[in-house]
Amino acid sequence: MNPHHCEPGAEASREVLAAVVREHAGRLAASLVSLLGDFSAAEDLVQDAVETALRRWPEEGVPERPEAWLFTVARRRGLDVLRRESNLRSKLARLTWPGPAPGDDRLRLIFTCCHPALSRAAQIALTLRVVCGLSMAQIAAAFLVPEPTVAQRVTRAKRKIGEAGIPYRMPTAEELPQRLDDVLAVIYLLFNEGYLTSTADRAQAADLVAEAEWLAALLVGLMPKEPEAAGLLALIRLHRARGAARFDDRGNLVLLPDQDRSLWDHTAIAEATTLLTRAARAHRRPGPYQVQAAIVACHAEAATFADTDWPQILVLYDLLLHLSPSPVTRLHRAVAVRHVHGPRAALEELKNLAGPLDRYPLFHATRAELLRATGHRTEARDADERALQLTTNPAQQALLEQRLTWD
Repeated sequence: MNPHHCEPGAEASREVLAAVVREHAGRLAASLVSLLGDFSAAEDLVQDAVETALRRWPEEGVPERPEAWLFTVARRRGLDVLRRESNLRSKLARLTWPGPAPGDDRLRLIFTCCHPALSRAAQIALTLRVVCGLSMAQIAAAFLVPEPTVAQRVTRAKRKIGEAGIPYRMPTAEELPQRLDDVLAVIYLLFNEGYLTSTADRAQAADLVAEAEWLAALLVGLMPKEPEAAGLLALIRLHRARGAARFDDRGNLVLLPDQDRSLWDHTAIAEATTLLTRAARAHRRPGPYQVQAAIVACHAEAATFADTDWPQILVLYDLLLHLSPSPVTRLHRAVAVRHVHGPRAALEELKNLAGPLDRYPLFHATRAELLRATGHRTEARDADERALQLTTNPAQQALLEQRLTWD
């Protein structure tokens, strides 16, 4: 046994590998793409290295520097199977693990994944897969589509990058603004997956949320005159500031009305609100992320749940629907309608959402609350059961099971 290895067992080694992939998959891919100039080959090398680790780490132990181990295996695999270029072997032989990659390397890889030659869905799916290391199941949950659909999008996107000769570079100054929306969408979906995960093994993934915040801050530094980048960063930080109150000691989800607001990070809330206000005043270009951040700020600045400025939140949702209409936004707006106009009016808002949001657990859980508030307990129970069937998040499952027990 190598003295620099530990032997944690199969299950523990898989957990370590998952953490390493989440943190370093994008860096590995960025380093390989930068040298090889072949996006698909680089991503395949990373995946091959991960599969090798799955086989070997349970028996040999986890390396002292697992990220460097993955990189070395990827390079060796490239020497064995990739011979598309006459000088590829010498390139790979010279390649060494660079350690933490500069932020621009990660952004370069994101902008490559978000090239306009790819469809919007393919851009986001590919970036979440290659840069951020999310599984196909996690991406499918974020898109609310079947897992095979995501797999097809990723495969086609990689093929398109190779066939179209999409370059691995940062966009020019003229290209950056029009490419920003896709990158913001990727970071936003990454944050959502971490804030309340789609997997059954944990309720939240703080590492993914931290990664999303880091990428958003990086983007603000790269594009300081883009208020939507600042809006997304403020949105993430406002949510993170309430993190300590979101779960109880047993890991159960605590809904906003019941949260202990003394546990919120009020300094972080003030700083995020200042960031948002400065961006809005300096540029006067409202966008969806700024509006979402303003909605969260309304909640975060209320001393108690009863003090929440619901009329203002409803106005902001109306603006958000104008800027970026979606069924999910309409669902959230219905919650504001309940607090301004009552649960019956909110139920009316949900009538046209049953089709597009049928597989979205929050739609059924929200509908159950409104049905229960209007005295339709049997229908409310059916809606909660439907939500329970759809969600894989353990905290959401526990909350829904508790509701069903109370009925």
